[in-house]
Amino acid sequence: MILIENLIKTFRRARVLDGIGLSVETGERVALIGSNGAGKTTLIRCLLGEYACDGVVRVTGLDPRKHRCEVLRQIGFVPQLPPPLKMPVGQLIEFSASLCGVAPARMIGIAEELGLSVAAVRSRQFLRLSGGMKQKLLIAIALGRDTRVLLMDEPAANLDPEARKIFFDLLAQRQENTTMLVSCHRLSEMSAIITRVVEMDLGRVVVDHPNREGA
Repeated sequence: MILIENLIKTFRRARVLDGIGLSVETGERVALIGSNGAGKTTLIRCLLGEYACDGVVRVTGLDPRKHRCEVLRQIGFVPQLPPPLKMPVGQLIEFSASLCGVAPARMIGIAEELGLSVAAVRSRQFLRLSGGMKQKLLIAIALGRDTRVLLMDEPAANLDPEARKIFFDLLAQRQENTTMLVSCHRLSEMSAIITRVVEMDLGRVVVDHPNREGA
């Protein structure tokens, strides 16, 4: 489902990804861990086709740079930092739902499960929401799509404890038919879901082992 071979990414002569090799099979649920600056976010951005890089990157067999639209249609993505969108919440949901051919009510329902009242903020600009509200909405949009792959970069960082629990319950409901790569700091929260742990340090994979509890 995801294939990376000798991936190298350099910013201003600083090598952020240094020969990454990683293969994630269909249905695997991988926790991507490592300290700040390890290269986790850059790796995810390469999978999304946002960065030109050296090496081989494939998502569902496609190059995300050359076939970006096709790849993005198959990915549910939650970023670490919410984008500064001025679009009203209601319009954002309708637009996102139309792109992937699902009913807006599906995304609204997930947002409500997470504790976000969409009706109360429908006319508010996305960038005017609190950090927790933004995260709940982005998760609802990602999980509301019919996707084969979930890429998430610290998705639970701004969630309150109750919403965190609900979020991981929602992920558990998708574990049978979705490939997941989730960057996280609190590995214990995902231990029951993930099947594999990949640790990065200084742009390299330094640990890659199965998680018996989530297998």
